[in-house]
Amino acid sequence: MPKSPPRIAVILPCYNEEPAIRATVLGFQQALPTASIVVYDNASTDRTSEVAREAGAFVRSETRRGKGNVIRRAFADIDADIYVVADGDGTYDASVAPRLVQLLVDESLDMVVGTRIHSEKEAYRAGHVAGNWLFNQVVARLFDKGLSDIFSGYRVLSRRFVKSFPCMSEGFEIEAEMSIHALQLRMPVREIPTRYSKRVAGTVSKLNTWRDGLRILRHVLRLQRLHRPRQFFGSLGLATILLALLLAIPVFSTFLQSGQVPRFPTAILAMGMVLLGALVAFVGLILESSSQLALETKRLSYLSMASPAELDPAPATVTPRSVGTAG
Repeated sequence: MPKSPPRIAVILPCYNEEPAIRATVLGFQQALPTASIVVYDNASTDRTSEVAREAGAFVRSETRRGKGNVIRRAFADIDADIYVVADGDGTYDASVAPRLVQLLVDESLDMVVGTRIHSEKEAYRAGHVAGNWLFNQVVARLFDKGLSDIFSGYRVLSRRFVKSFPCMSEGFEIEAEMSIHALQLRMPVREIPTRYSKRVAGTVSKLNTWRDGLRILRHVLRLQRLHRPRQFFGSLGLATILLALLLAIPVFSTFLQSGQVPRFPTAILAMGMVLLGALVAFVGLILESSSQLALETKRLSYLSMASPAELDPAPATVTPRSVGTAG
C-alpha cells in the first residue's frame, strides 16, 4: 500500500513583525510550496496579521504574550505530519527548509535543528552569543548530552514529537524545553548549520538578555528538578552536608585539643544540617520513582504515533484542509 504524503505546516510566531512578515511568508511558500503557512499573531499592535493574510498565510491569534504560549497553542490546534517552526522576523533562511524536511523523513528523525551561523555582526548580539554558549554547557551538564544551539528557533519536528511534548513554557525558554524534551526521551535528532541574518529594518528583538536569561535559567533548573530529582536534590543534600562539615571543623579541632565541646550551638547546627542534607537527598530518591513513571508514560505516548519513516519522502500536495484543528 502506498505511503501517505506528509502534511507539512510552517508555524511562524509573530509580535509586531509588519516590516518582515510578508517576505518571510513568501520565502517559505517558495521553499515549501506544498506546505500550509500559519502565522500566529501574538497580540501585535501593528498590521502583522493583515500583511500576513495578504501574503497568503493562514492567520491565527494568541492573546497571551510569550512565544511559549504561541507554540503551545499552535501544537494543540494544528494537525500535521511535519511541523516547521521559525520566527516571523526574516532572520532564518527559508530556502533550506526542504533540506531539513527531507532529512527528517529520510533518517526518520524527530527533530532537526537549524543551528545559527551568522556572518553579519548585527545579526547576533555579543551578549546573546555568550549566553547561548553558557546555557548550552549548562544543559549538557544537567542532562548528560546537549546540542550546540539549544535556543535556535528554526526547527523541523515530527508529529510524534509535537503531540508528546508537554509544553509548559510561556516565553523564550520554549526552545530550551523542546531541546530537553528530545534529550530526555533520547529521540533521534540532527543539527544542520543554517544562515542567520540580521533583522529587517524597522523591527526589534523581543529578547531581553538579562531578564529572559534569568527566566530561562530558572526554567532549566525547574526541568532538572522535575526530570532529574535524584541529581537535583542529591546535589543540594551533598552541598548542605559539606557546609555542615566545614562548620564542624573548629568543633572537632577544639575537642581533639581539650577533650571538650564548648561550641554547643555550632555543634547542634552542624548536626542538624547533616540530618537536613540526608533528608533532602532521600527526598530526591523518592521522587526519582515518580519521575521515572512520568518519563515512561511520555515515552509510551511518543511511541504510540507513527514515525517519519512511514511517510512518503516525495513532495506532497497539501491542501489547506489537511492542516486544521486537532480533534
